[in-house]
Amino acid sequence: MNRIPVTSSDIAEIGYDADSMTLEIAFHTGGVYQCFDFPETVHQEFMRAESKGKFFHANIKNHYRCAKL
Repeated sequence: MNRIPVTSSDIAEIGYDADSMTLEIAFHTGGVYQCFDFPETVHQEFMRAESKGKFFHANIKNHYRCAKL
């Protein structure tokens, strides 16, 4: 999956595959996570968020099924 670099103190890159509805997040700490059954509308909100880290903690973590790669 292609990821796009983002400006964030926590998150390095974000990728999204609309066909499989999979979000991929690479953190500056080196961890990479995939979140499944992830709506494209939420991905768009995530990309527009002023703070990607705050959005992740408030709207993604513990709200979607995610796995560390």
